[in-house]
Amino acid sequence: MALSVQQQQQQQQQASISSATIPSRESSASTLLSVKEACKQGDLTRAFRSLATSPRCPPQEAYSSILELCASRKAPLQGRQVHSHIVKSNSLSDDGFLRTKLIFMYGKCGRLRDAEKLFDEMPSRSIFAWNALVGAYAANARPSLAIATFQEMRVSGILPDACTLASVLKACGALEDVYTGTATHGLAVKCGLDTTGFVSNALVSMYAKCGRFGSARRLFERMDEERDVVSWNSIISACLQDGQFFEVLTLFREMQRASIPMNSYTTVGVLQACAELSLPRLGMEIHASLLKNDAKLEIYECNALVVLYARCGRIGDAMQVFCEMEEKDNVSWNSMLSGYVQNGLYQEAIDFFCEILGLGFEADQVSLISVASASGRSGNRLHGKEVHAYAMRRGLDSDLQVGNTLIDMYSKCDFVDYAEHVFYKLHSKDCVSWTTMIAGCAQNSRHSKAVELFRRVQADGMKADSMMIGSILQACSGMACLPLLKQVHGNAIRHGLLDLVLNNTIIDVYGECGKVSRACRVFGTIRDKDVVSWTSMITCYANNGLLYEALCLFRDMVAAAVEPDAVSLIPVLAAAAGLSSSMKGKEIHGFMYRRRYLTEGTVGSSLVDMYARCGEIENSFKVFGDVRRKDLVLWTAMIDASGMHGRGEEAIRLFRGLQATGIVPDEVTFLALLYACSHSGLVDEGRYYLDMMTREYGLEAWPEHYACLVDLLGRSGRTDEAFEFIKSMPVKPTAAVWCALLGACRVHLNHKLGRIAAEKLLELEPESPGNYVLISNVFAAMRNWEEVGAVRATMERRGLKKEPACSWIEVGKKVHTFVARDGSHKESVAIHWKLAEMIESVKKEGGYAENTKFVLQDVPEEEKKKMLHGHSERLAMAFGMLHAPKGTPIRITKNLRVCGDCHEFTKLVSKRYEQEIIVRDANRFHHFRGGSCSCRDFW
Repeated sequence: MALSVQQQQQQQQQASISSATIPSRESSASTLLSVKEACKQGDLTRAFRSLATSPRCPPQEAYSSILELCASRKAPLQGRQVHSHIVKSNSLSDDGFLRTKLIFMYGKCGRLRDAEKLFDEMPSRSIFAWNALVGAYAANARPSLAIATFQEMRVSGILPDACTLASVLKACGALEDVYTGTATHGLAVKCGLDTTGFVSNALVSMYAKCGRFGSARRLFERMDEERDVVSWNSIISACLQDGQFFEVLTLFREMQRASIPMNSYTTVGVLQACAELSLPRLGMEIHASLLKNDAKLEIYECNALVVLYARCGRIGDAMQVFCEMEEKDNVSWNSMLSGYVQNGLYQEAIDFFCEILGLGFEADQVSLISVASASGRSGNRLHGKEVHAYAMRRGLDSDLQVGNTLIDMYSKCDFVDYAEHVFYKLHSKDCVSWTTMIAGCAQNSRHSKAVELFRRVQADGMKADSMMIGSILQACSGMACLPLLKQVHGNAIRHGLLDLVLNNTIIDVYGECGKVSRACRVFGTIRDKDVVSWTSMITCYANNGLLYEALCLFRDMVAAAVEPDAVSLIPVLAAAAGLSSSMKGKEIHGFMYRRRYLTEGTVGSSLVDMYARCGEIENSFKVFGDVRRKDLVLWTAMIDASGMHGRGEEAIRLFRGLQATGIVPDEVTFLALLYACSHSGLVDEGRYYLDMMTREYGLEAWPEHYACLVDLLGRSGRTDEAFEFIKSMPVKPTAAVWCALLGACRVHLNHKLGRIAAEKLLELEPESPGNYVLISNVFAAMRNWEEVGAVRATMERRGLKKEPACSWIEVGKKVHTFVARDGSHKESVAIHWKLAEMIESVKKEGGYAENTKFVLQDVPEEEKKKMLHGHSERLAMAFGMLHAPKGTPIRITKNLRVCGDCHEFTKLVSKRYEQEIIVRDANRFHHFRGGSCSCRDFW
């Protein structure tokens, strides 16, 4: 059939349209293919170039692909360029597809204002647009806006889908808003969406974050076959939040048995549980599994491995993982930095921080907190100031956590004024800020300032927590202020702050204030006493002279099945040493041996000191020899023990051994060495080591060091030389210096210098009864009874009392105590009979004659002799002669210095009865054997 003209014209028109459309479609398809290929490879630059060089308007699918890539890469700049391209190409159609994609992209990139603007400009909004905005708020820590937008969406009549509910549930979890979360759960059930995979997972996560772990677990159990890797990750995350780290590992094993392959989120969660439980072996197995699969480790997996190894003390493995990371973020750098700090490698942390700054790393709050903490703990003031300056340049010094750490850092470096400057510069201070500042003042002996700050906290109506109370208690201890301590204790009771740690601290402080009864009452109120509670109470007893009570309480502690630690053994050993009870000391040592305690560190030093103070210096040397790692404290304890027993040459030999190990001696070591020289009459050596201390080691001599040399010169009879030395001292002489000179003047009858020393002593310490007794004795030695009477009258007027002489001896398992002319002992008659026999025997066979010059009272000669016979150490000696097993030394302890006549009498007794007698007086040990004394009459 022939076509009409009109039909022919129509066919020609259609053919011409088709021929024009074909290249356009081909061009669009080519652009879409090119963009999709570039996006698939993650090449944002090439994708954008393909888009820009397209001759025609690109299809929506091309824009969609590149916007999704911008969102995943969080590239807002490129995303904005794509947005501009869309606008120029008039591709923003009314269907809202690209607008929704743009909202999604801006939300992922954190550009909420751009997302909101696009959303507001939409003529009509689909469920996808609402989801994009709700998701943007939820993902950018705006949970309240996410919930509000969701509620607005419901008001507009749009029904939510699974994506909407997942985002809203995430927002509820972030706010810990279980009410809205439960309502959303109900809506999901009504809509039949509660069994949808990611809604179920979001519900598990929401309940976990709201502290409803039971609900989260029940939901997970109901999922059964619908569980995927996300479900398992959700419940693992829930367990982590609830602190159920063992449960995490159990779930991980169940997940493996269910043949669910783990992903990066699973790996991170399980590694976190391993870190919390200090299980490096399991973490290493997971690490090996990841490497075996030849998979490239994600950055957050590597970060989790760094944290795990660092937390488990394997800092070398942590560094290896860190160095092998191809890409590092701030979490990577901070994890490694905090790992050094956690392992006490403070200088390494500082060096690492300086190194990464040089590599272009910009520190954030977390890294500044770590490095400031390292500077404080290492006492590195200079670097601490540099960290502070860096924080100021970056504007981070006003951050609350950074500011609190800087306060702590300066306090630990003894820069309290700098700490105060940071404290007052903080615009908003929390309880941690005040607590840190109060603690810094208390730790640096600014006790009044600490109390002032605490008063301000109370005046401002801020609630103190147990940490703040603990800090102010430290100030109470430093001030020894009982009224303030009672107020703080009462405040803690009224506000219900008394936990176990605070109760233990209160026991300590009451003990330091000498209020043992109050400490006992607090101790009695603690139901579940831990080892610190028992140790605090034992220390309280020991430090307040209640040595028997300390030992009895230790026995009760063991009976209560509380395992002592090294710290609790130290006051117990000190109590045994204070009683000179070698039997008790050996029992404690045996207890340690049976429980396999290591005699290292402070325990080893305490054992050395205990045996030395119990008169068993050979056992001190044995313990010293058994310790493998000898530190400065142990060497010092052994030097001090040697000096205490008059072994000055041995002390010098030990000091040379210390030097040979490369350990640097400190002021205390030199004090022990000078003390040893003083008690052995080593004048030249004493001068030499005092000079070495200042010149060779650059240590500043304390008044105690000078007092030792004055004592050494004085004991050697060089009282005038000692006085000249005092006048040449670079520091003002203390009471101890004048006391040493006065004691020497009494022995060597230098009355002129004695008067000068007495005047200086009373100027410095007018309320010390010991000083008046010493001055009275000096005047008595001069036979100046008028002055003696005046001194004693002054003591009486001031209410000062002389400490009575007392001696004690351990026989069997009991300590027996005696005072001068004691008649109270149940065996008093036998003791006095035995003593009379001993006196008579040494008179006949040893030529003993009482030296009454040591009786410093104006009484008849015969009365003086009777007073000498009744001295407490002689009574203890007689008791020992009656009961001590044959062949064992008699060990006597006296609270005051042994008088010269008793010293001579004991030498004669040791020879006449062939009995070794060991006497510990207020100054030193005397080993009497065969008629001679270890002190060589120099004491």
